[in-house]
Amino acid sequence: MMAEWQTLPLGEALTFQRGFDITKDEQRDGLYPVISSSGPKTTHAEYKVRGPGVVIGRKGSLGTVFYSESHYWPHDTTLWIKDFHGNHPRFAYYFLQTMGFERLDAGASNPSLNRNHIHTIPVRWPSLPVQRRITNILSVYDDLIENSQRRIRILEFMARALYREWFVNFRFPGYEKLPRVASPLGEIPQGWEVETLGAHLAALESGKRPKGGIRDVEDGVPSIGAENINGIGRHDFAGEKFVSREFFQEMRKGVVCDRDVAIYKDGAYIGKSSYFRDGFPHSECCVNEHVFLLRANGVRLKQNALYLWLQEPDTVQTIRSKNANAAQPGINQQTVGSLELILPDEKTATHFDLLVEPLLAEIINLSKRIQNLRRTRDLLLPRLLSGEISLKKG
Repeated sequence: MMAEWQTLPLGEALTFQRGFDITKDEQRDGLYPVISSSGPKTTHAEYKVRGPGVVIGRKGSLGTVFYSESHYWPHDTTLWIKDFHGNHPRFAYYFLQTMGFERLDAGASNPSLNRNHIHTIPVRWPSLPVQRRITNILSVYDDLIENSQRRIRILEFMARALYREWFVNFRFPGYEKLPRVASPLGEIPQGWEVETLGAHLAALESGKRPKGGIRDVEDGVPSIGAENINGIGRHDFAGEKFVSREFFQEMRKGVVCDRDVAIYKDGAYIGKSSYFRDGFPHSECCVNEHVFLLRANGVRLKQNALYLWLQEPDTVQTIRSKNANAAQPGINQQTVGSLELILPDEKTATHFDLLVEPLLAEIINLSKRIQNLRRTRDLLLPRLLSGEISLKKG
């Protein structure tokens, strides 16, 4: 097998090209992902490159690697592979993840990657048959991950649709027997009430990080910030920061408890929320000063319903409209506590919680599975590329 590998400059295996500038105002929602250095966050009605393709972060998030099966638009903050020179595109995607491009900062005040520089890097490159064998092994894990992600999307859609049916459209079991009555938020079923969120919270708190930020702590306790608040079962482990064990043990607030709901309280993505439960993303972690933790009292408002209410577009819009700081968008504890929501009677609240609980619990189970699959795949990758694992034919 060793004869099937050769050492050559990276540019002879893969030719990179700088991406194309496009502003958010210029983008029109469409079929094609716009891939920036932080990934495919938006879409556009047009594409610049035919898929499959591989993109790496050139500016901002250096060295991040993304794969697109479909046609796509590589953003100006990236480099994309213009010529695979007959090599396997998906193998290129896997291989580039081991390059450590984030260490090759060719910029001054603004970190960036220079394509001419990376083209000269010597790499140990396998033949196409070896590329295919490595890709076949790793693709099994990616297929399992994608299948789990698909199931998560379905389960979350079901949970949110169920919440909307009960608490927005008021079509819950027995609704026909209850007349509608007036309320500050419009007509609601008799026996339901409009309450302030604060009246039904057992805790509303934020955390902190050491003065001067976090430096040189790589093996402490995970400290969750705005960049990690992505919704139930979704967590950016790569961008995670840590506080020391000593600092964590001195924290009186902001320590995550099982089933805490988290909300991003200031900055550009104010109102984003997540749900920490069943040991995911960590059995032990905390939040920083940009995140609120919310714990319902569990009577007429339970954690499952609290999370789903925060996911409603109308709720997010209401939160974002309550800017407590003219200079810096944000919400404070008083603002959060004063938010109004519609609450059912205790029996209905309990019934809904029992129905939605299996859906949210399965999302977490699948998220843990994805985490394990990624960990196994990432451990295999360097061993396959180094030849430590045999790639014998057949």
